[in-house]
Amino acid sequence: MISAIILTLNSMGFIESCLDSVFKQDSTEVEIIIVDNASKDNTIDFIKENYPKINLIVNKENLGAAKARNQGIERARGEWILTLDCDIILEKDFISKILNITKNLSPKVGMIQPKILKSNRKTIFSTGISLSFLKRFYDIGKDIKDLGQFNKPKYVFGVCSASAPYSRKMLEEIKESTGYFDERFFFLVEDVDLAWRAQRKGWKALYYPEAISYHDGNSSSLNKSLRQFLCWRNRKFMLKKYRLNRFKLTIVYLFYDLPRAVFLFLFNSHVRNAILNKNNFNINEVKY
Repeated sequence: MISAIILTLNSMGFIESCLDSVFKQDSTEVEIIIVDNASKDNTIDFIKENYPKINLIVNKENLGAAKARNQGIERARGEWILTLDCDIILEKDFISKILNITKNLSPKVGMIQPKILKSNRKTIFSTGISLSFLKRFYDIGKDIKDLGQFNKPKYVFGVCSASAPYSRKMLEEIKESTGYFDERFFFLVEDVDLAWRAQRKGWKALYYPEAISYHDGNSSSLNKSLRQFLCWRNRKFMLKKYRLNRFKLTIVYLFYDLPRAVFLFLFNSHVRNAILNKNNFNINEVKY
């Protein structure tokens, strides 16, 4: 069985389409868990009224994407955990294809990356996460028109948690005191961190293009400056966490992090206040 964990936060515009795509799967071997991070719209009432049998966790405050996913994983019973953003729509054979591929996987494949297209169904959102020499992380193929050039399975560094199956065995092996997803990240980069941990333990991520999902990408009302701040902050934390040797860290800092920090200091008030030791991080601004 696979357990689908869906995150919601003021998600009325998306949750019905997402849930309908899960319920219409041609496989019945799926458990659905929704974790809501204190929605202020009608999301919770809508779910209770229209999907009363769904396993629903309601938080009284926004605990962040990483914490919410961990809550879902802890309750899940499946051998595979499928993390879903609320604005994801699955092809009707998505879960059956994932379950079929898991039967023939190498025992060290612990993450599967589907082909995630944007809602126009023509443009790539992600075919996996790549980590460059400068430790920049990015979604492979993002914003490129899908012409079949990403139709071959391959190993990738990590998977995009907007729509990603994870092996329960792998998650239990790499779990830290801060959770499966490191809750200190709160939101953004937590899937990169998890992939890095998994790689260091010998686990692999497989891109499997036959499983397709669609990602609206507009469910987040997070403003650009706060998103930049969270990416900047969480990247710093990740680099510190993995303790690169001094030479590598110097190269990464000089050629990427220093120029980026100067730019963000000048043009992003969240980053500027953080550098000046003024905390202006407003948790209520974070949505996904």
